[in-house]
This record gives sequence, structure tokens and C-alpha cells, in this order.
Amino acid sequence: MDGIIQARKPPLVTSHDMVQQIRSLLPGNKIGHFGTLDPLATGLLLLAVGSATRLFPFFSKLGKAYEGTIRLGLSTDTYDSLGKPISGPSTEWPDKARLEREMRDFEGEISQLPPPYSAKKHKGQPLYKLARANLPTPLTPTLVTVHEFLCHSYQAPDIEFSTRCSSGTYIRSLAHDLGQKLGCGAHLTRLVRTEVGRFLLKDAHSLEIISTLSAAGHIQGFLLPIEELLPEFPRLILTEEGAALACHGNIIAPQHIAKIFEFNTSETATRSREAKVFRLFSEGGRLLAFARSAPDQIGLHPFLVVDTGTADQ
Repeated sequence: MDGIIQARKPPLVTSHDMVQQIRSLLPGNKIGHFGTLDPLATGLLLLAVGSATRLFPFFSKLGKAYEGTIRLGLSTDTYDSLGKPISGPSTEWPDKARLEREMRDFEGEISQLPPPYSAKKHKGQPLYKLARANLPTPLTPTLVTVHEFLCHSYQAPDIEFSTRCSSGTYIRSLAHDLGQKLGCGAHLTRLVRTEVGRFLLKDAHSLEIISTLSAAGHIQGFLLPIEELLPEFPRLILTEEGAALACHGNIIAPQHIAKIFEFNTSETATRSREAKVFRLFSEGGRLLAFARSAPDQIGLHPFLVVDTGTADQ
């Protein structure tokens, strides 16, 4: 069983809790997630099953989209409503014109500090563990890209917003930093992840639906097979000999390629063409590996093998 589950995370459940619950529904399968959601947050969480857990390098850098609510007038130590106040309450709220102007200033490439209570690590320890122990939490700035940070409605003190951003962006930090710029403090009260790359929240399944389908044996109702993932990379069908070579990470020569399915014309595919990454399949339709052009440019070098079994006969 190999693929991705587009899960709908409920509030006040950790991403680790989601992994554990899916493990209980699919015993014997390796389960992981592609991108943590905070306990307060809800929405789309991608869960990898089996060999799909090896695809983390591809999925960890996908852009994200969110919507939510920021409340002005108070900062907290976690930068959201689950934390303790670290500022006095303020009612000196900005008008909408200034608010939108300050939000636009966060768009583009920015240097961002993670929240003290976050999964970022310092010397192997997550910052949230240091913060809970009242130990210093060294915060290292990271360059992130905020493609848009939009105000959809504003009834002080609450801002309904949406944002599109690069992987690694902390929306809690956006909320906190906005409050600092406005001079009144702010924290996040609601957050919903609506997109991860091409994956959309509307296609996600609740734990209840996943449990029901799993109990009925309808795994295909919620599991996106690994063979359907990353379609922006060209699909190469290998000969039997080529499949055996790919399973062991050996160079694939032109004579080992039985058929080539080229890119589509999407922008994502164009970027993938530049990366020169190929999906290698057996004649029986199994995804075997991902490969790049070998240094000599004569063959392909599998850099990520996802199926080490015997090639289809």
C-alpha cells in the first residue's frame, strides 16, 4: 500500500496524532506527513503511506495557501490564541487603509523569525520543548516568500485574511509581526490550510470518512496511488532488464527505455523539465524510481528508488 492521503485535520489535534490515527487504521504500513500543521490549525494535511514516505524531498518544498483570522490588540507567547498574553490589551486599532498597506509590506521575500513555540530545532531540540522548560529559545531568521497576504474583511479587532506562501512560512509569525508593525499587538485565532501545491482542501477526507472506507476495504476511496503522484515529471516505461537495473539504482541506458510519456504543457511541468527528473516505471505499471541525467549524459541515474522488489516478469 503506497500513496498519499489527503486528510482534513480537525482543530486541537497534532499532526503526529493524525499519523498515529492513520497507523491504527492501516496497521503494518509506514505512515508520515508532509508538513506540520499547528494544533490550532485545521485543513489539508498530506499523509504518506508506504514507499510514498520516501518522496518527502519533493513534497516538503511545495507552496501552501491558508485562510484565517488575526485578532488585533494582544500578543501571546505562542503567537496564537492557545498562548499566554505577553502584552497589555490595546484598542488603538488601525483603519483599513493602513492595515492593508502594512499587510502588503510583508509580500515578497522576507526574513522571518519562527515562533518560540515551534518545531524548529536548536542543537537537536525543538524550540517548543525549550520554551516549555523556560529555557532560552534562540530564534534564527529564515528567508521565506509571501506571494500574497490579503485582507478580505476587517471588523476591528478581527481581520479575515488569506495568504499564499513558500514552504517554511509561519503564519503565526506573520500575525505576530503584523501586530508589532501596527503597534497594537496581534495573534492568530483561526487558521485553515487550503492548498499544498496542486492538492486542495476540497478533495481532503475527514478521519471519520477514512475510518469508514478503510473498514469497508475501500482503500482506493481515500488513497492516491504512488503511480499517480508528481505527474509533472516525464514517465518512462523500462524494459524488464531496465526495471531490474532501476530497482538497484544502476544507470539506465537508452536501450532500457521501452516507451516515453512526455510532459504536459503546464507551468509546473516546465519547471520540472528544467530539473530533468524522470519517473521510471516497470512494464507492469509499478513506479520504481526517480532519475536524473547521468553525468555523461548518455543514461539516467536513479537517485531515489521507491521499489526495490523484483521487476515484473
